[in-house]
This record gives sequence, structure tokens and C-alpha cells, in this order.
Amino acid sequence: MPTSVPCPTCDRAVPWVPESRWRPFCSERCRLIDLGDWLDEAHRIPGDPNFDDSAAAGEDESRLCH
Repeated sequence: MPTSVPCPTCDRAVPWVPESRWRPFCSERCRLIDLGDWLDEAHRIPGDPNFDDSAAAGEDESRLCH
């Protein structure tokens, strides 16, 4: 019996085999729901709270001008 994992969106069991087209999701619908959550920033990867985005953006722009 293949290993199964819970779908991250609906918790349905998904067999962890190459034939499971949408793994780790159970369906394209669940995959798109998860993608929408990332795009809406419902999910986030924590970053360095001391990181200054504006300074990094300035560095990138200065490289493009040269």
C-alpha cells in the first residue's frame, strides 16, 4: 500500500505515487485554492525583521544603470 499524505487544503488522503497528478494536493481545485492563498498573502515565509527592502531595491537599480 503506498504512503499517503493529507491534502494541504482539504485534508483528504492523497497517495504519494507518481500517478497522483496534483500531489500533495488531491485535485487541481485544491492546488489553485492554495496558490490563491499565497497570492493573497494568507501564507507567508517569515523573513529577517531587520532586512530593509528599500535599501536592497536601491542596490538592484544601481546595478541596472551601469
